[in-house]
Amino acid sequence: MKVNILFTFLVSVSIIAGVFFFAPNLGPYSVIVLTLFVLLVSYLEYGKKLFTSLGFDKKNVNIKNLLIYAPITALVILLTYRFILVPSVTHFTQTPIDISAFDALRGNLSNLLVLLPFVWISAAFGEEIIFRGYLMTRFTVVFGKGSIATIFNILIFATFFGLIHSYQGITGQVLSGITGGIIATIFHFKKQDLWFSIVVHGMIDTLAFIGIYYGIF
Repeated sequence: MKVNILFTFLVSVSIIAGVFFFAPNLGPYSVIVLTLFVLLVSYLEYGKKLFTSLGFDKKNVNIKNLLIYAPITALVILLTYRFILVPSVTHFTQTPIDISAFDALRGNLSNLLVLLPFVWISAAFGEEIIFRGYLMTRFTVVFGKGSIATIFNILIFATFFGLIHSYQGITGQVLSGITGGIIATIFHFKKQDLWFSIVVHGMIDTLAFIGIYYGIF
């Protein structure tokens, strides 16, 4: 099975990278397209156990975790991002983060309400299924769970995650990479619980967009 997964993993990484970096016309819909692709590949690898292989384990569906601990974790990450990481990275790069892509949200409640469901579908579920659910779990299958492999697993895909946010400029890429690394680390220590990562990611984006709406970001 490892040989098969190694082959599909390498091919899938190439396709995912190709879509993100060479098919920019797809825009945010690229995440949805790639999510469907990842689900198909996972089905070919694991059959009916495809969702379990991605980290959707029923035993991890814990109401307290998902409704209390995950939102609190998201809030802590977002506050760290806003008041520590943004000033620090901006000072280092000497370039402010570019979030002009979200200017339409500022003071516009209808735009915010329309965007939030899409954010949960594309960013929370989509990006987490691709980056944590597929890329990180398959990396673990191929290269093992050793400390060095785990560090490379987190760093490689955190960097990848940062690079796909090029529309936010170099500062946004670095910040997204750091945030992706934090979520990846949580995913690792939560024993690849994708439900938890999805809620954390979704809450971070939801709170951030509400902050943009009110002009906090």
